[in-house]
Amino acid sequence: MIISRTPFRVSFFGGGTDYPGWYRLHGGAVLATTVDKYCYLTCRFLPPFFEHRIRVVYSKIENCQNVDDITHPAVREILRYCRIDRGVEIHHDGDLPARSGMGTSSAFTVGLLHALYALKGHMPSKRQLATESIGIEQDILKETVGSQDQVLAAYGGFKHVIFSANGEITVRPVTVAAERMSELNQHLMLFYSGIKRTASDIAGSYVNGIDGKEEQLRVIADLTKEGISILCGKADMAGFGSLLDAAWQAKRHLSSKISNWEVEEIYREALSAGALGGKLLGAGGGGFMLLFVPPSRQSIVKRRLKKLIYVPFKFESSGSQIIFFDPEQDYSREEKARVFDPAFVFRELSEQDY
Repeated sequence: MIISRTPFRVSFFGGGTDYPGWYRLHGGAVLATTVDKYCYLTCRFLPPFFEHRIRVVYSKIENCQNVDDITHPAVREILRYCRIDRGVEIHHDGDLPARSGMGTSSAFTVGLLHALYALKGHMPSKRQLATESIGIEQDILKETVGSQDQVLAAYGGFKHVIFSANGEITVRPVTVAAERMSELNQHLMLFYSGIKRTASDIAGSYVNGIDGKEEQLRVIADLTKEGISILCGKADMAGFGSLLDAAWQAKRHLSSKISNWEVEEIYREALSAGALGGKLLGAGGGGFMLLFVPPSRQSIVKRRLKKLIYVPFKFESSGSQIIFFDPEQDYSREEKARVFDPAFVFRELSEQDY
């Protein structure tokens, strides 16, 4: 049995510039972090005593004989991609709801790919996990998704991700003093709007014809550099909140589907209660709203938004991990080490991959 744990992400700046339709022409960059909210995937080879060969448990339960019979598109295509030719059982559990703007679908893809590789006795690098997950979502599933979510889910941590026009993706850790990072974390609040939406539907409303959004996307890209400058400097952290507001204003104008009257009302209430800025996470339309609020005003904001679910969080830095490994196969000591022992993995992989 294998259990993978893959974090969800909070994206601050640059969202939209990570779509290949944009960065393959202009380049792009995002500033984002993963947080201590996770997707868990449990996988095992199924013993030959059941009527079904494949069992998939998520919000639904699927008992199937063949991969082609699986309704869940990501599970079906990842099993095909990994060439799993034995009976298998997969269980999904998540700390946050799907379709909420936290990169949950990409975390699922990364986590399942990671778990199935481990089930076969292989330890992929973080770069491999990110690259293959991007290919599965964009090329096989034909989802209208960007490339930041898969990278963040695989690598974890506070990252500056650069997308080059030649398709190269560079992942840079943001080197900020622990005290400064803690200060930022203490100013951030996360609220669930309760509005579910499908990210690819929202994204499709502005990704199609994305070249016509050049002015807004260039503003969004520039804010990434400014955000890093504030974090790495000594300026008042309040400037980060103002940048979030600027990013939200630019993003709202990408498509009429990104915001709605409910979202606008939540944001107005938050600002009037003391928030300095914020944004909807992900493609927009609903899901989670991130707010930048001075600690002295946070109790007021919570009272004002009492109808919403407040979700405290902390930054995390591990990325996708195998947290339980009990193989049914007789792997050698070296094969077990490749799957589970981080020290062994570090020796085997280049610094860029790890």
